[in-house]
Amino acid sequence: MALPAKKERYTFTDVLTWTQDDHIELIDGKAYMMAPPSRIHQKASFEIGRQIGNYLDGKKCEVYPAPFGVRLFEKDGDTPGDINTIVEPDISIVCDRSKLDEHGCKGAPDMIVEVLSPSTLRHDRFVKLGLYQRAGVREYWIVEPETKTVQVYTLENGIFQTCAFYGPEDVAKVNVLEGCFVELRKVFAKE
Repeated sequence: MALPAKKERYTFTDVLTWTQDDHIELIDGKAYMMAPPSRIHQKASFEIGRQIGNYLDGKKCEVYPAPFGVRLFEKDGDTPGDINTIVEPDISIVCDRSKLDEHGCKGAPDMIVEVLSPSTLRHDRFVKLGLYQRAGVREYWIVEPETKTVQVYTLENGIFQTCAFYGPEDVAKVNVLEGCFVELRKVFAKE
């Protein structure tokens, strides 16, 4: 849901003045307030991050759970006032450590995972998919706890292609990390 319009356009300069408790994303200068995630959302997100994090132990890539600011389109020489898109994916995998700074990630992570909530379903499936494609994210997972499915997109010639669709008992391949797999039965474990 969009914030009441105090300003017509927000930038990273504004974000730097907000508190850490404010979970707000900027998309093309428009601010979107993020509702707190459900317990099931957090459980799925944590388990995917844990499995990928265990695989990455001792490797060059790093996994970051939300809240973690990603300035998708930041380029060298940009000032905070130039940056008008900042998202907080549920999970970000970054292999190029030169993209990391004290505020998060500047540029596209190698992989992003979004766990759907009823309030973010449309936003994650359409708006963010388009942003991540345009920014050059190499792999994008949309995790749907309600249906216990994972849809995987990989970037081919600048366009996201559906790579795989997994169910609750499948083992999902992480395409950008050679030899990395996520056991979805643990992600969607019954209560």
